[in-house]
Amino acid sequence: MIVCVCNRVSDREITRQAHAGMSFDDIQLELGVATCCGRCEGCARELVEQCSASHPMAALHLNAPAAPGVAAGV
Repeated sequence: MIVCVCNRVSDREITRQAHAGMSFDDIQLELGVATCCGRCEGCARELVEQCSASHPMAALHLNAPAAPGVAAGV
């Protein structure tokens, strides 16, 4: 679904960036979301918040076994 009509940015693009660890401000700078009319800002922020709340990438790194010879958590 297109979230930002002005810059033709989809929910998938926003979600992909958020899952990669980008904040709303980073995504706004990168994709131009909510930089024209601003009507998409609420929806875009909500998408980023939903993705940030789940932290899928961080969870993968925290739960991954340490490589042999490497101390965990370092």
